[in-house]
Formats: sequence, C-alpha cells, structure tokens
Amino acid sequence: MRNVINLNAGWQFSKENVGLPAAMPVWESINLPHSWNAVDGCNGCGNVYRGTCWYAKEFDTPVQPLPGGRVYVEVKAASLDASVYVNGQKVVYHEGGFSTFRADVTDLCKPDGKNLLVVECNNAEKSNIYPQMADFTFYGGLYRGVNLVSVPAVHFDLDHYGGSGLKVTPKPPECGGATFTVESWVTGGDANFTVQYAVLDAAGKEVASAVRPVDATKTVLFVPDAHLWDVAAPDRYPVTATLIRRNEHYDQVSARVGVRSFSCDPQKGFFLNGRSLPLRGVSRHQDQMYKGWALTREEHYNDAKMIKELGANNIRLAHYQHSDDFYDACDELGLIVWAEIPFISRMSDDPAAHENCRSMMTELIIQNYNHPCICFWGLSNEILIGGMKPGLVENHKDLNALVKSLDDTRLTTIAHVSMTPVNSPLHKITDVESYNHYFGWYGGKLTDNEAWFDNFHKEHPDICVGLSEYGCEGIITYHSTQPACKDYTEEYQCVYHEHLLKVINERPWIWSTQVWNMFDFGCSMRDEGGVQGRNNKGLVTMDRKTKKDSYYLYNAYWAKQPMVHLCGRRYAQRAGETTEIKVYSNQPSVTLYLNGAKVGEQSADHVFVFTVALAEGSNILVAEAGPVKDSMTIEKVAEEPAIYVLPEFKDKQEGVANWFKLTGSLDLTEPMQFPEGYYNIKDTLEVLAECDEAFEIVAKAATLASGFKIEKGVGMWKMVSKMSPESMVGMLGNTMPDGFIESLNAQLIKIKRV
Repeated sequence: MRNVINLNAGWQFSKENVGLPAAMPVWESINLPHSWNAVDGCNGCGNVYRGTCWYAKEFDTPVQPLPGGRVYVEVKAASLDASVYVNGQKVVYHEGGFSTFRADVTDLCKPDGKNLLVVECNNAEKSNIYPQMADFTFYGGLYRGVNLVSVPAVHFDLDHYGGSGLKVTPKPPECGGATFTVESWVTGGDANFTVQYAVLDAAGKEVASAVRPVDATKTVLFVPDAHLWDVAAPDRYPVTATLIRRNEHYDQVSARVGVRSFSCDPQKGFFLNGRSLPLRGVSRHQDQMYKGWALTREEHYNDAKMIKELGANNIRLAHYQHSDDFYDACDELGLIVWAEIPFISRMSDDPAAHENCRSMMTELIIQNYNHPCICFWGLSNEILIGGMKPGLVENHKDLNALVKSLDDTRLTTIAHVSMTPVNSPLHKITDVESYNHYFGWYGGKLTDNEAWFDNFHKEHPDICVGLSEYGCEGIITYHSTQPACKDYTEEYQCVYHEHLLKVINERPWIWSTQVWNMFDFGCSMRDEGGVQGRNNKGLVTMDRKTKKDSYYLYNAYWAKQPMVHLCGRRYAQRAGETTEIKVYSNQPSVTLYLNGAKVGEQSADHVFVFTVALAEGSNILVAEAGPVKDSMTIEKVAEEPAIYVLPEFKDKQEGVANWFKLTGSLDLTEPMQFPEGYYNIKDTLEVLAECDEAFEIVAKAATLASGFKIEKGVGMWKMVSKMSPESMVGMLGNTMPDGFIESLNAQLIKIKRV
C-alpha cells in the first residue's frame, strides 16, 4: 500500500549559491516549511535576497513489501523554480513557485544506507516565469514541505501535473439524489486489477459504490437523499478509489467532495444551490510576519477561521495557487473561493512565459479539482499595468479555452486594473469579470466608486461585474478627529469602508466583492505611511495580533452572532472639549455609557456615532447592544501625542500649497501644450528619468499626489516605470486640486529632452 513519509525535519540550508554538494553538507540546520525571506521580505530593509539557495537532507530508502515498488519525491511548493537531485543526479526541474510537483527517484535510491536529497531553489527574476512583477514579496524557499511517497509498482497516477489520480464531479440532487461522476488513472495495471469506488456519508457509512476495470475507470455513482454543500452547512462526502488485485488492496486515494450548483446573473448576481447569495468577502495573501510563506497547516486553518468569523462568505486567493491546507479549510468552513494564477501586472515579452501560464493553470486545476469551495478560476490580475501588448488578448482567450477543456463545471473570471477601458477587448473573454478600484485612496473621490459601477452596468448590462479589490491603508498608530485620504489613520480606513459597504449593499447585481486585504502582507518595494516593506490595507495586522476597527465594521454587517464594538481604543489620548465615539453593531440600537452615566441610545444601520464630553484624566466607555457589551478606556489630555499624525501627511498638505505658489496661476480653460523636443506628462517615468531635473519634478508630484516615493531602480519603480503621469491620473483619478496635472505639464515643457 501507499506510504507517505514526511521529510520536513532535519535539513541543511545554504543561502549562498554553493553548488551541488557531493556529500551531506554542514550548513545551517533548519526544518521545513522554510523561507529565506521570512524577515527581509517584510521588514523594509530594502535588500531582499532574490537568488539561488540550497537545501539538503538524507533519507532512507523506503521498504516496499512487494517487488517493483516505486519511490517519489514530492515537493509541495518551491519558489520560484527548483531543481531536485538524488545522490548527485538531477531528477526534475520545475518552473512555478506555488504548486506540487513530483519525481520518480526509485532507480537512484540505494538498496540500503542513506540517500542524499538536494533541492536547488531560486526566486530570482526570469523572463519565462510568472509573476514578473507585482505588489507583493516573492518569498523564496521550500515553504510547504517535502514528502517521500512509496507506492507499489501498480498505483494511482503520480506523474500528471501533481494530481492525485482521482477526479470526482458531483452534480446536485435530482429527485432527491445526487450523481458522482468518478474517474481515476492507474499506472501499470492489467486485467488482474480493478478500481473499487465508494462514497461515504458524514458518519462513514457507505452510500454508493462501483467497481471498474483499470483501463475504463470512469463511471457514475448515485447517492439518494444527498446533502448539499453550502456556506451555512458545508456537508461533504468522502470518496475513495481503491486499487485491488484479485483479493488484495494495492493502493488507495481519496477526496472529500461537495454537492452544489452555482451560477451568476448580470442583473441578480451570484446564486448557490438555486438561491441568491451575493458574494461578500476578502482577498488573502499567504504570508505572515517573519514567517513569509512558510506556514503550518494550523496557521492556514486559523486564517480561514478568522475570515469565517468575520462573516465573509468568500475569499479571493491572490495571486497564485495557495496551500492545499487552506483549500481544505475553506471546504470545511463553507467559504467560496476564487483561485487564480500569478499572471499579474505585466505580460512578459518572452514567448515561453505563456507556456508557464498554461502549465500553472493546468496544475492549479488538476491539483484542486475536487475542492467544493472553488467556484471560479481566475486568468489574470491587473495585467494592463504593463500596457496592452501584442498577443495579450489572444493569450487570455487561450487560457480561457484551456480552463474549459480541463473543467467545464466552474466559471472563469478576471480582475481588471482600474484603468481598463469600459470597452476593452479583454471584456467578455471570461464568464464573469471584476475590477480593482481604489477611488478615494490612490485617487479620485469616494463617490467615484458608485458612479463608475453604475456607468459600467449601464454600458454592459450583459456582463456580470464584481469588485475584486478595494481598500486603503490603516496603520494602528495614526489617529485623527478629522480623518482624510492619505493620513493612514484607522479612522479614515473606517470612513472609506463605511462608504464602500453602502455602495455594495445598494447594488446586489455586483456578483462578488473582496476587501483588499484581510491581512497586511509583505511588499518589499513599498515605503509609505511610515512603514517599510508592507502593504497595510489589511483589516488585521500582518502578525494576526490586532483586528483593526474596520474589521469590526464588516463583522457588524456580515456576522450572524450579536456583536458590538467601540472604535478608537488605540486613539487612547484625546484633546478637546468633546470627542466622537463611533460604535459598530449588528443590533438595531446601541446605548452608550460614560463613566457609569448614560450618554444616550441610538437606532442606526450598523454605524452609531455619539458625541461626548470627556472628564479630565481616564474615562471608561461602555456600549450595550441587546445581549452584548464592549468597553474601553481613553484619557482626556491637553495635547495629543505627536505619533498620532504621520509627518509626511503634514508635509503633503504644506507641499501642495507651496507647489501652486511656485508654479503660479494657470488658465485651466486653455488646453495643455506639448511642444516637440521638450518633456511632458505623456512621457513614461522611464523616459523622464533620463533627465534628473524632469524626474525630480515628477517624483515630487507623485509624492504629493499619491504618497508614493518614486526612486529610480528601487521600490515601486518596476511597477510604475512604464507609466506616464497622465496615465497614472487616468488610472486612479486625482485627489489634487484643479490644475495640479496642468501645472506639472507646465513645468515639464520648459525642460529640453536629453
């Protein structure tokens, strides 16, 4: 029978590219899962290591009781490409950092004694491997572990794109029952072998079975009175495939599947099992503070549980294949998943890169086909950041056709960058579509969100459109009584999400929405808000220790259990005669008490706002909503701590005023000029960087307009170098006063091209 041996303990690791060792080396002792960027990938040191590292471990050859048994090395993920060696011989090379791959190493294993397993792992940039560039850290390492898989000579297939060798397609009840189409693939079988299928119920009782020859394994099983997989009751059926030789079990594989149906309507949104279910959830990256991507099964499950406790019913798993542990958790908890590949930000000019897309999509689907939580396969994310390139549309059509050939039971989708034209040729390739919008953060006004969606829905009433990313930074150090865009306060993050939730709730035809992001995550190129190396748009901090106030807003809207939350507990020292106390609750009314005295009672829709006069010194506030209460202590002070205000925010406000003083008044009725031989706002940042004077002006403008620090060759440079000031404004709108972009152009057209 099959024996899976965990090899995660007792590895040697070298961060230097030392080359293939001839014998077991003495390097740094580590256990898997492991990432060499666990620290520098999120701490803002500006020196993230991307290159080749080496792992080595000895293992004993597994004992197979039957002659002819096979031994496979199974790598759960290696970022971003890897070569595996056994006893000095290369056995497999794999491109793509997010999927399982295997190699048959039987013939290289010693009959007795130790075998040397070495993995050469590399996360450096290569033109043919995605992701090419993106707004997250590309952590390197063997971050999901390694196994040995020992099987008899005849076994369920282990050589096809990392799959299990078993495919199960349940269909919803008909006349009270459900069908299970099952198919398996057997290596080395003959007429002496058969495959026995069994479907079990939750109690482990067999409710359906069939037996098939190994050369024609596909069949249909029927389960009477089937239970559906649903977000509220995610019932699953264990399905086993057992390989039998006459009267003997040889091998077995299994899956826990769910019976469900789903669809999308451009006017009515998403339906699960025939009932309307607007998908309201979050996106998730797979890293944690100082662990990188090297998470345990328990840590994956805890992330999923926290998302379920929030009240979300779906997750967009950005921007790559996630751990099988996390898909298992979503199956178990009833969370609907959008799964995608890292075809993101920019299409590579290397023709081989498209084959990498096809390979990663094939692995994603074959390895995860049996998970009932997955309802959507995503083709790409914000791919137009890198511009519309020849072949881009055709590659998307090819990927969509590939998905349909591998899995015609699920829907395909795409996440468009905000600047994707309403009539882009990228529309109507996938079954459903979504946009990533940040109006009210990177640019534009909060009210631009509803205006954009209403216009798109009017222009394309036949397209199912969703909101696949939206959010803003919230850093728990910063606070304000007058929150404003780009101040990075918890309070503005709340204002932003309060508005977006109203926009979403008023438009049930938006088939899905995903907050960007559930957790803060590593982005080595970022330096904003006083925090380096991270994207801080999460509802929860990267270390999972602090739920920001915005977390509780979604909890109030989505959770079923009664809840109440007093906002602003980290705004612990406040000045002024009065202060605003905001409360989130899913109860119809909230009563607030200050130092034991009743302040008042309010009825509202999830958001309750009280104005109170604090006493000198410490004040205890209690919010009561139906059966639940919350309390916090804050202090009245003469002057609030300076740390509550981001220094750059003050500088930005003063900088805008000085900007206009320097440029003088402009006649905005006159069209902008673009004289030949001079720089202008249509030039890319890459072109503007050829001239120090021009680039200095544009970099200052970018900082004032967006809060981003743009430096040549570092930080966000790779993401923005192909963009122009004009296109950046077109993508994100403009929060600057009228005349800002015109004044930038007026300065640039005074500078001769280099």
